[in-house]
Amino acid sequence: MTESEDQFDVVVIGGGPGGSATAALLALKGWRVLVLEREKFPRYHIGESLITGVLPTLEKLGLRERLDAMGFTRKYGGTLLWGKNQGTWGFRFTQSSLYEYAYQVRRADFDALLLARARELGVLVVEEATVKGPVFDGERVVGVTYTERGDKNPKTARCTMLVDASGQNHLLGKHFDLIQWHEDLRNIAVWAYFQGCNLYGGTKAGDIVAENRPSGWFWFIPLSDGTVSVGYVTPIEEYKASGKQLEDIYAEEMERTEEIKTLTAGARRVSGFRTIRDWSYTCERFHGPGWALVGDAAAFVDPLLSTGVTLALRGAGALAEAIDVVLDDPSTESKMLDWYENSYRTFLDSIIDFVRFFYDRTKHKEEYWDKAQQTIDPQKARPREMDFATMLSGLTGVNDIFYRPPVQKQPPAAPAG
Repeated sequence: MTESEDQFDVVVIGGGPGGSATAALLALKGWRVLVLEREKFPRYHIGESLITGVLPTLEKLGLRERLDAMGFTRKYGGTLLWGKNQGTWGFRFTQSSLYEYAYQVRRADFDALLLARARELGVLVVEEATVKGPVFDGERVVGVTYTERGDKNPKTARCTMLVDASGQNHLLGKHFDLIQWHEDLRNIAVWAYFQGCNLYGGTKAGDIVAENRPSGWFWFIPLSDGTVSVGYVTPIEEYKASGKQLEDIYAEEMERTEEIKTLTAGARRVSGFRTIRDWSYTCERFHGPGWALVGDAAAFVDPLLSTGVTLALRGAGALAEAIDVVLDDPSTESKMLDWYENSYRTFLDSIIDFVRFFYDRTKHKEEYWDKAQQTIDPQKARPREMDFATMLSGLTGVNDIFYRPPVQKQPPAAPAG
């Protein structure tokens, strides 16, 4: 039997960046929101290297000063050993002329900050809650059933809109069979943490470093606690064909690197290895009657450009705008959620296209610059190096892809007299 039943304007499944931000932005607009999170925060998560594309949403949530106060490593750009042998090169966020720096974060701390902000704004957050499935009224989703840790009796949370931000658990994606893998980007990653690494000086000290290898690439992400995340990404099929353990491949490939080997010389590995696979996919659709997907529940692109959290937060901003209008005028649901999905896909597709081009490591850096310019600045209004920096900042589309919604929420009528 169902123990209890509650009614909300919006229920959000998942308290990661996409879920927390969507919930918090809707609470700012005055709606009653519930977040159901499977784990107890803070909890570990990969995806530590942020780009400046996250900052517009974080500013809306009033979190910029808190991020600086938390002491996260400031990331002013990236250093690359990529493409034809040209030595190291890279980009600075200032080249995009919008933000000077982003952050390298411990995701446990960053995600907990976002979830706490949602609570501050009035969102009801239930942690250690396991969602069992959606509740339907005909074809429309009208809520979810869930259980809380230590209580086997199921509960029901009903809502006008359900947001799936369950990440790679894909709660609704699996229910509706929506997941479509990008076969050419089916990779596996293995990573660990090191202490005592050599860092660059000045504003390059917080750079993410990416170095290509013939069958993959390494990342190097300096964190504020003195550790560095060092990971290797390779196609799953090549890993399977090798017959080797991932840790052995990692060690062999690192020994053949140039920049990563220099930066980790004398360092000590201070953690075990972690792995994740099948990173790149897009759901067939991002919404239906009474529901919508956001963040990794909707799509994820290979981590090459560090776009995961940016996609989640940019998507959250647009979805909150759409749902705000829908809750005020239900007749706009299809139009507003179509706008959200089309905007999200345009942004996503530009990133996927560039990632695929960037994975061709036979090119010169100027060719990568040219591709970025063709993608976001075909009129060549800016220098191609600036377009490349803008592309890698995740700010493509802040002013044009996520354009003005097709329906504006109407302000309340002035009182008579």
